[in-house]
Parts: sequence; C-alpha cells; structure tokens
Amino acid sequence: MNYNEALSYINDKDKFGSRLGLDSIGRLLENLGNPQDDLKFIHIAGTNGKGSTSAFLSSCIQEAGYSVGLFTSPFLERFNERIKLNGKDIPDEAIGMLTKKIELAANKMVEEGMDHPTTFEIVTALAFLYYKQERPDYVVLEVGLGGRFDSTNIIKDALASVITTIDFDHINELGDTLAKIAYQKAGIIKRDGLVISYPQEEEVVEVLKDVTKDMNAELIFSTLDIEIIEETDNGSEFNYEYGSNKFEGLKTSMIGEYQVYNASLAITTILALRERGLIDIENSEIYKGILNTRWNGRIEVLKRDPIFLIDGAHNLQGMENLSEALELFDYRKLILGISILKDKDIDNMLKTIVPLADTVIATEANIPRKLPATELKEKIKGYAREVIIEKDIKNAVLKAIEIADKDDMIVFGGSLYLIGEVRTIVNLL
Repeated sequence: MNYNEALSYINDKDKFGSRLGLDSIGRLLENLGNPQDDLKFIHIAGTNGKGSTSAFLSSCIQEAGYSVGLFTSPFLERFNERIKLNGKDIPDEAIGMLTKKIELAANKMVEEGMDHPTTFEIVTALAFLYYKQERPDYVVLEVGLGGRFDSTNIIKDALASVITTIDFDHINELGDTLAKIAYQKAGIIKRDGLVISYPQEEEVVEVLKDVTKDMNAELIFSTLDIEIIEETDNGSEFNYEYGSNKFEGLKTSMIGEYQVYNASLAITTILALRERGLIDIENSEIYKGILNTRWNGRIEVLKRDPIFLIDGAHNLQGMENLSEALELFDYRKLILGISILKDKDIDNMLKTIVPLADTVIATEANIPRKLPATELKEKIKGYAREVIIEKDIKNAVLKAIEIADKDDMIVFGGSLYLIGEVRTIVNLL
C-alpha cells in the first residue's frame, strides 16, 4: 500500500462516523499486538489549549535530548502533521506500510463479526504502531474528543494525565453542564496516577477532585499567579514559580496571554515529573523549549503589510482569546474572514468577534458540518457593518487581500478546518 492508497483507505472510513467507546479500538490494537503497551505517555485532555500545551511539552522534552512523539488532531494542511517524532511528520512510506497492517487487522475484526474501525481509531492505531517501531522515550498523546471513551484512552497507564481548560464544547457528545463535560475529560485519569490540571471553574474542580480520589491519584493545579512582563504581537515574556523553582524572563513566541498559561501548565507538568524522577530536564532546557515552541494555526501571523493572521478559534472560549489577542496589534481596519460549524455556539461566538471588524467575509469550511455562508451572513448581519459572502475559501482570501490596505489587518478564524486551507493558500501567494 502506498501513501495515497493509505489516505484513501483512512478517509473512506469516515462513512462509519465517530464512535465513543474502547471495545473497537481495543480489539484492533489486540490484533496488532498492542503496540501502545510498550510506550511512555503524557496524556492530554481538555476543551482548549490541548494542542499548544502538547507542543510546549514536546519542545521542552526534545530540548533535553530525549526522543519524543507528538500525536494531535486534526491536521491543518497535511495528514502527516498528526503524528510527529522529534518535530518531524511521519514519513509517507511509514503511513503506507503501517496502514496495510491496520487494514489486515481491521478485516479480521469484520470477519469476527465486529464493526469496522472508524477513521479516528485507525489513525490512533497508526500512531501507536509508528511509535512502537521508532521507540521514542516519551509520547505526548492528545485526546481526540472528550477523554473517557476516546480511542486514545485505551492506554493502560500514563506518566501524567494533563487537563487543560474545560469549557462548553461538543455538548451533544459530552454533556450540557461543565460538571458533565469535566467527568468525560477526567476519564483519562489513571489509578494511582499523577494529574496536572489548569486552574478550573469550581464545579470542574470538584469533579476532578472526586475522580482523582476514586482513582487514588494525585492532583496538582498549575497557577494563574504569573507575572507577565511584556506581551506583544511577537510573543510574551513572563515570570513563573512552582514550589522552589523560580523562572524569570521566560519567553514564548506564541501570541496571546492564554499561551502564557498553557506554557505554565506544560512547565508544571515537567517539573512534577522531574520531582518524581520520571524525567531528567534542566531549567535551562525548559527555557529553550518554551521559546522554541511553534504551533501552527494558533494566533499565527502568516504575513505583514498587511498583517494576515489565522486562528483556529472554534468555540466561544477560543473566540474570546482571539479577540483579546487582537488588542496586541496595531492596525487601521480589521477584515474578518469567518466560517463556523453548525453545531457550535454560533451566536455568542459571532457576538464576541464580529463587532471588532470593519468588514466580514462569510465563507465555508470544506466539511459537512459547516454552516452555509448564506446562513452565516444572516446571523452576522446583526453585529457587522459590512458582510460579504465568498463561499469558496480561496476567493474569500483573495477578496480580503484585495480590499485590505497595508496598514489594515486580515484575520481568518472560526474553524480549524477553515484555517488549514487558508494557511496553504496564503503561503502559496
């Protein structure tokens, strides 16, 4: 099986939809020899900040000289981005070879009377097979959806279970209260394990405390008591303390105040692991790791004159973070390109970002769950001065560039599925 055949096989399984539960992924991996059992994981769940926190962790661990795998979703421009080793995407050849093994294991499941694995189950198995083959020292493993019944939660153990910010998202699958959502996210907590969480709302804290108690696990919260020295449109500088560890003048090129707190969660995780003898990393390596972290599509500036920024703000909290980050930039007019999926908190997302824009371009992400641009325009009209419809993403990008002067700012956001295509288009211009 070559690369293109492998991607065709993987994408074809979208027809099976999503499946929350571990029976299917468990049998698939059993047929593959349970490759996940020989790996050391740092498992990441949460609503927002999973990708950035995972990237900070991976970067710091790599600076310490370790080999580290990084599994995330979704990808922005190319499938291979989802499975990284030491900052490099999985090779095409490995995808072809390992997907063939998965196909044989999946066919065996069907012969046994089970349903065929879903796309995400196949991708998860692909990551485990690749990391078993390459044997990294650590794997930073990001949850796909929820936690408790997510395919990644098939792992038996984790060095740390990390919980990023918990907020409302995917309420149809995870629940309509913060407590219900938190219970699903907390499902990644392992018995006698170590849990590091972002500071949460009180009802979330209570759920995390209850679950960690039930699992005889240890719960640590990172702190919001951080001194931000400088925050600019090129990143931030901040001071951070954890126990007897004092970090002064930490710098990150990730833009936005919320990225400082994601970085602090990653640092807390590394220091907690270090205290327990689970990793050997110097403070100087943490400084370098935080500074060198890159994570595409999160308040990322693609060009300047005019500024062209993309952000995968796909829920209300993400849109609030984006709107706050825009205050760091100096511009005359704001041109906003936006696409939102129809199962999101559309009105509140629009209410947060659209009034900041002088012109809004309504477009459509290339995914069945998209809100049609015509419907999006009707929702935008109540908050916007000017709304333009450009269903085609490339045309939307070109329109934004056409009407922007050099001292204006162009922002595209609202969906990770949107900004991946925007990123490709802009980088080819």
